[in-house]
Amino acid sequence: MKTGYIGLGNMGKPIATNALRGGFDLMVYDVREEPMRELEALGAKTAGAPREIARHAEIVEISVVDDAQVEEVVLAPDGLLTDTQPGMIIAIHSTIHPRTPQVLALAAEPRGVRIVDAALSGGSTGAAAGTLCYMVGGEAADVEKCRPLFSTSGAQIIHVGGVGLGAATKLAQQVIICLNRLAAHEGMRLAERAGVDIQAFQEVVRVTNARNAFAEQWEQQRQIAGTDSTMPEGMAHLFWKGLVPALELGHELGLSMPATALVQQLFPQVLGLKE
Repeated sequence: MKTGYIGLGNMGKPIATNALRGGFDLMVYDVREEPMRELEALGAKTAGAPREIARHAEIVEISVVDDAQVEEVVLAPDGLLTDTQPGMIIAIHSTIHPRTPQVLALAAEPRGVRIVDAALSGGSTGAAAGTLCYMVGGEAADVEKCRPLFSTSGAQIIHVGGVGLGAATKLAQQVIICLNRLAAHEGMRLAERAGVDIQAFQEVVRVTNARNAFAEQWEQQRQIAGTDSTMPEGMAHLFWKGLVPALELGHELGLSMPATALVQQLFPQVLGLKE
């Protein structure tokens, strides 16, 4: 199968590499030359613009920063819909508002192009190891067509509903992650300040209803992060930014999310981020 990948960052590059290793005929594009040259050395074709990938691929995966970049990749004058082929599927991996893939699906439909929003969980480590969880919104037949490609980087590929619901699932998951992390931060700091042995406290958390993955791995995460925050700054910024569309979606749905709003405000302070 001929495939394409746009956005070769921390997630995109290892996922694209896995697709190559899985035997897919891959063409890649990024605004930076360096990652394209790295993928080219592994056997990928390279493109000068997204529209070139549209001529090549049956499935195009997108991993860019935000909604605006996703829209640009698809709708710009040199974007995917400029020169496409009927039956192509565009799979969006970015953390975005659910309405973005829904709007793009409406724009793509007259051209015979399908959209799936395949949000990811597991980070760059999971991408490299092929252990990601894919939360996929779209038509069942489109999800099944993408499944062999997604399986090169994903251990779990879960179809959660129609277009936009992959993105909604990711935002809901991100809310839980951030609330859990803040709870772990405050509880672990309280135990430390009180003089509790942290290794012993991690075991208490593990075997009681306080169970929390971040608290259970507190010391290990702090060593990996290299800071007192237990989360590298770049990753923390991504989580912090991801709460913005989650709160926006909650507001649109008439859902009160006071704890999420509080975490979004406290995340920079708690994790020592630069605003």
